[in-house]
Amino acid sequence: MMEGMLTFLCQRLFGRTQCQPADPQLPGEKETEADGNCREKNTVPSFDSKEISRTETPKKNTVYILVAPPKSLQQKIVKAGDKDLDGQLDFEEFVHYLRDHEKKLRLVFKSLDKKNDGRIDSQEIMQSLRDLGVIISEEQSEKILRSMDKNGTMTIDWNEWRDYHLLHPADNIPEIILYWKHSTIFDVGESVLVPDEFTAEEKKTGMLWRHLVAGGGAGAVSRTCTAPLDRLKVLMQVHSSKSNSMRISGGFMQMIREGGVRSLWRGNGINVLKIAPESAIKFMAYEQIKRLMGSNQETLGIAERLVAGSLAGAIAQSSIYPMEVLKTRLALRKTGQYSGIVHCAKHIFQKEGAAAFYKGYVPNMLGIIPYAGIDLAVYETLKNYWLQRFATDSADPGVFVLLACGTTSCTCGQLSSYPLALVRTRMQAQATQEGGPQMTMSTLFRHIVKTEGPLGLYRGLAPNFMKVIPSVSISYVVYEYLKVQLGVQSK
Repeated sequence: MMEGMLTFLCQRLFGRTQCQPADPQLPGEKETEADGNCREKNTVPSFDSKEISRTETPKKNTVYILVAPPKSLQQKIVKAGDKDLDGQLDFEEFVHYLRDHEKKLRLVFKSLDKKNDGRIDSQEIMQSLRDLGVIISEEQSEKILRSMDKNGTMTIDWNEWRDYHLLHPADNIPEIILYWKHSTIFDVGESVLVPDEFTAEEKKTGMLWRHLVAGGGAGAVSRTCTAPLDRLKVLMQVHSSKSNSMRISGGFMQMIREGGVRSLWRGNGINVLKIAPESAIKFMAYEQIKRLMGSNQETLGIAERLVAGSLAGAIAQSSIYPMEVLKTRLALRKTGQYSGIVHCAKHIFQKEGAAAFYKGYVPNMLGIIPYAGIDLAVYETLKNYWLQRFATDSADPGVFVLLACGTTSCTCGQLSSYPLALVRTRMQAQATQEGGPQMTMSTLFRHIVKTEGPLGLYRGLAPNFMKVIPSVSISYVVYEYLKVQLGVQSK
């Protein structure tokens, strides 16, 4: 099942504030900031995958009273519902928060209700935790039920579940995280997407790295299949102009005449090789940045994800940027110019020095923010729209919805940062043009606009967009296949 279920059933279900006037403090209790003699019980069982030990405490009459949520919880609710970012929650925003949160709670309730009878009993709770590798007794399961059961039936219906959890923000229900992977699944040749979120259970069990391996394998196959279009894009970015117009069919014929069919895949080797180090560095940097930001949440909000993801992308791109330069040079090379990747790297170092491996670095870094930001915003908007309008029994959107959302967001992201990508490619390729001037980023921008017009900043856009749909489709299919082979389970 999902780690969030364990969070709901173990961490939150026993966090209800209770009042027991004149009773001494019991073992496992701690004082709260609430007025009077209210205490918050901290009697969450210590679960173990092999066995669970529990010390019985004497039964005492307990009176539940309504108290204000803790200040930290109030802040989380305001943060989750504050749409206009004014630091306050008006009535309309609060109603919207309740409706949105209720939908997410229903998804979790449906996943727990294995009998589909509209009620959760102790056996279903035991089974759900057993799916997570946590074994509990029926007595412990009944204790969980009693914490929410209002009418003494020893079952929880939807109303009891909703009322108990409605004021506990949970923006990232783990089932949504599992189904709506984005950057791990979709590979369009540009590795500047904000990293996906992973549940704590995926991190503990090692499923995270299996996801990343499956994503890397899918990216390798996807990039190899669309490599001819990628090389054509690079050629059009560098060589196409008003006076030397290059069309798609003409570009393919030119490549085949110059080096045969195999030349269509020039530069693909280094493009595939850089997937593994870039993905690993970006994910590790993302996790470290999350800690430095002081987030104690399993997942981040959109704004925090954008900041952490952009910084992680900048770190990863800085680490492997020389490979980006090599990819461009190898894609532009003539037949027989280089014998391989190592020969190309030696030639660049000897002729141009180490600085040549970071040509185009500035526009590349500047392009990360608009690409990652717009891609993330569009994808999250489409995801939330679907969840609010169509998610009833499951957060699973299905293949076509997932592909449509991924394709749309990637396309919007690429369109926003394409001029910077073109300038980066031309700066990387400057030394390949005999007698050509060595221009800075700003000078090159002005030169392109002056000589070719604003449309000159979008040379090669057609083959770039042509490869998006096949890239997304191929990477998704291969990712799903590799997940099965590696034993990755979504639920």
